[in-house]
Amino acid sequence: MKKALLIAAALATATSAAAAGKLEIFSWWAGDEGPALEALVKLYKQKYPSVAVDNATVSGGAGTNAKAVLKTRMLGGTPPDSFQAHAGQELIGTWVVANRMEDLSGLFKSEGWDKVFPKDLVRLISTGSKAWSVPVNVHRSNVMWYNPAKLKEWGVTAPKTWPEFLTTCTKLKAKGLAAPLVVGENWTQQHLWESVAIGTLGAQNWENLWAGKLKFTDPKVVGAFTTFGKVMDCANKDASGLSWQQASDRIISGQSAFNIMGDWAAGYFTTTKKLAPNTGFGWAAAPGTTKTFVMLADSFGLPKGTKNRAEALNWLRVLGSKAGQDAFNPLKGSIAARTDSDLSKYNTYSKSAAADWKSNKIVGSLVHGAVAPESFMSAFGTVIDQFVASRNSAGAAAAAQQLAVRAGIGK
Repeated sequence: MKKALLIAAALATATSAAAAGKLEIFSWWAGDEGPALEALVKLYKQKYPSVAVDNATVSGGAGTNAKAVLKTRMLGGTPPDSFQAHAGQELIGTWVVANRMEDLSGLFKSEGWDKVFPKDLVRLISTGSKAWSVPVNVHRSNVMWYNPAKLKEWGVTAPKTWPEFLTTCTKLKAKGLAAPLVVGENWTQQHLWESVAIGTLGAQNWENLWAGKLKFTDPKVVGAFTTFGKVMDCANKDASGLSWQQASDRIISGQSAFNIMGDWAAGYFTTTKKLAPNTGFGWAAAPGTTKTFVMLADSFGLPKGTKNRAEALNWLRVLGSKAGQDAFNPLKGSIAARTDSDLSKYNTYSKSAAADWKSNKIVGSLVHGAVAPESFMSAFGTVIDQFVASRNSAGAAAAAQQLAVRAGIGK
C-alpha cells in the first residue's frame, strides 16, 4: 500500500511538472531593448502563468554574439524553443535551407495573420506557401534625418531625389559646410548604399536584383554605385571612427545637414537626446524612395526538435497578437508589423511610419537581413570598403555579382 502511494505521489509530481511547462526564448535584446522584451514575457506569463520562462539573452554585437552561440546549439541538436532572427533571408538562407525550422503557415492561417500582415511582408518571410517566422516589429531603413532649424538657417530643404541631394550638397559646401552628409562606420555606409541603390534603381529593380533577374553588372546597378560615390563625396572623412549615434549627434550640432539611418534614430533623438519630433529633429524618406518602405523586422521562429513545442507555439501566438505587438513596439521604438495597431500608444514619428507602412510599397533591407543570405551580407562590407577607397564602380559591381553567384541568389 505504501509503495502504491509513493508511486501515485511520484506520478502526481511528474504530472504537475509537465503541466507547469518551460519555455526558453533566445535573443540579443539587452540594455535599452530589454524592457520591450520583458513586456512580451510579462504578457506571456499572464496568459500562461504555469510556464517557467527562461529569457536567454546574449548581448553585444547587434546579434553577432548571439548568432555564434545559436549556431553551436542548432548544429549540436540542442536548439532553444524559439529564437530571434532578422526576418527574411537571414533566417531562411541559414536555417530553413538547412531543414532546421518548422513551417508556420498553419499558425498564420489559424491566427489570421495573413490578413493583418502586409502581403509584401509575408512574401519576404516565406518560401512558396510556407511562412518561417513571426515578425514582432518593423523598422524602416530608408530615412533621412535633419535638423529643421539648421536647414532653415542654411536656406535649403530636404532633397527628394539623389540628383537634387547632390545639388543641395554643392550649395551647402559653398556656405562653408565641409561635410553636408554624415556617415559612420562600415555598416552605416552599406546602409547608405542601400538607400542610394533603391532611390536610383526603383523598388521593382531592387527586388529583381535579389531574385537574380537583374545582375549587379547591369549598367543600371553600376550607375547606382557611381551615384553612391558622388554622395560619399559629400560625407565626412572620419566616417570609419564614428558609431551611428555619434553620426546622429552631428545632425543636432549642425556639423552636418543630413544622415541616412534607420528609424531607431528617432528613439535616440527623443529618448536619449530629449528632442521633440518636427522641431528638434526632422525626417523624410531617403531621396528617391518616397512611397517605398524599406523594412527590416525582428522575428521568432520554431526550430525542429525543440523540447517545449506547445509552449513555443503559444509564445509565437503572443508575438503576433495585437496586444503583444502594442506592448512591445512603443518601448522598442519600432512599429507593429500588423496593420491594425492601436496608434494612440505610439509617438509622433511612429504614427507617420505606421501610415507609410499601410500605404507604401514594401521592400526588404539588405543590410538588416531581409533580402540576401548571410553569406552575401558578411562579405559585402568589404566590397563597400574597397569601393569607398577606389571609386571603381565597375569593379565593385563585378565583385558584388561574384558574391551573389556564390550565395546562390536567383537560383
